[in-house]
Amino acid sequence: MNIIKTDLEGVFVIEPAVFGDHRGWFMETYNENNFFEEGIKIKFVQDNQSFSAAKGTLRGLHYQLNPKAQSKLVRCTRGTIFDVAVDIRKGSPTYGKWFGVELSAENKKQLLIPKGFAHGFMTLTDDVEVQYKVDEFYAPDCDRGIRWNDPTIHVEWPIHDIQPVLSAKDEKSPFLEEAEINFVYGE
Repeated sequence: MNIIKTDLEGVFVIEPAVFGDHRGWFMETYNENNFFEEGIKIKFVQDNQSFSAAKGTLRGLHYQLNPKAQSKLVRCTRGTIFDVAVDIRKGSPTYGKWFGVELSAENKKQLLIPKGFAHGFMTLTDDVEVQYKVDEFYAPDCDRGIRWNDPTIHVEWPIHDIQPVLSAKDEKSPFLEEAEINFVYGE
């Protein structure tokens, strides 16, 4: 397993080792010991899966407020997505900055997103399945979002020729400067 640091503190790209032969392949998608060796001490408590039918579906940018904030380990098991983490920790030197990576069933990469970051993804193909682990249970009263097209963040989503498919909730998400955020860098 290859754990790659990004420019955003605590955000990692995970490249599992894939072992294949004439029957197919095997990979370990998570190994607590490997993560702990890299200083990543996250205990996951829930697995989630989503399906998006259409290319251009955009989910996010989502997060949960403290004390129910979530770290996520995201992978795409069918199709391809562009996965994004946005630093929303007040006082962080990278506040409002984002990192994006293509995750696909083919490349088998994963993205680790710690607490204090908003998360979202856009499907780059039809019929996409995404699976992710979280270290805190879903708490509807702490569920929040930031507008996917916030000009102060300026995520460079890879699909420009179609209008993204959004949920009603995501269409109404506030811009970063108006969002309720209770993350402080260093806490």
